[in-house]
Amino acid sequence: MAVSIDDIKKLREMTGAGMGDCKKALENSGGDIEGAIDFLRKLGQKLSVKREDREAKEGVCIAVTSHNRNNGVVLRLSCETDFVAKNEKFVALAESFAAIALKHLPESREALLALQTEEGISIEDKVKEQIGVIGEKLEITDYDFIKTAAGKGQVLPYIHAGYRAAVIVALNQEGPDLIEAGKNVAMQVAAMKPVAVNESGVDAATVNREIEIGKEQARAEGKPEAMIEKIAQGKLQRFYKDFTLLKQDYVKDGSKNVAAYLDSVSKGLTVTDFKHAKLG
Repeated sequence: MAVSIDDIKKLREMTGAGMGDCKKALENSGGDIEGAIDFLRKLGQKLSVKREDREAKEGVCIAVTSHNRNNGVVLRLSCETDFVAKNEKFVALAESFAAIALKHLPESREALLALQTEEGISIEDKVKEQIGVIGEKLEITDYDFIKTAAGKGQVLPYIHAGYRAAVIVALNQEGPDLIEAGKNVAMQVAAMKPVAVNESGVDAATVNREIEIGKEQARAEGKPEAMIEKIAQGKLQRFYKDFTLLKQDYVKDGSKNVAAYLDSVSKGLTVTDFKHAKLG
């Protein structure tokens, strides 16, 4: 039967197979897409079938830094099942993508996908290839980086057990004696999920939302209108304590916050940035 060019293009987009093979598969299946995919699989093609109807909630999170600890990246490679996520080859695939990202420090996830692997194909095409091999929806769902200049501090990594979270933290001071402190704070980020380093890092929309929520809560509690603004500002300060890194209680010693912990390690030591990738 005759098949339309649109159907051929659609099948090619779904599978990554060649136009000629897609045309042959559709002719064989009478125009049925699923039948055409089965036909291509029977031919032994490794297909990158898109699976938008499935959710890639599992995966691995990787954090890696350069040897001089000036730069670092975090990356999440997602899949559908923990069976795949726990496979050593899948973890190695994510690590290889992180290594490429660390070498080039692309500005965005899209730029990362365009980078070349050692095989001479793009990361995007490598992901598509592995979809066909593994048979699950795969995607790089998170990517970020921190870049510092020499003499301007250091970046330290932390990967949570089972690769379920990955964090990089930038300190304003350098030296191997600060590595443990940096990793402790990275663990804090993984556990407590702050939204910013400090108050100035919280975006205006979030601040305004928290103030409005505080006002509505105060009104619901029957507080006098003259006190509403003051109460809302107090609730905002509580938000900063709970969700900005330096003001959070330090998880290993609740008697001090993170800022005080870092200062106790080295006078003036602080966090300048962090990036966090996590499952869920």
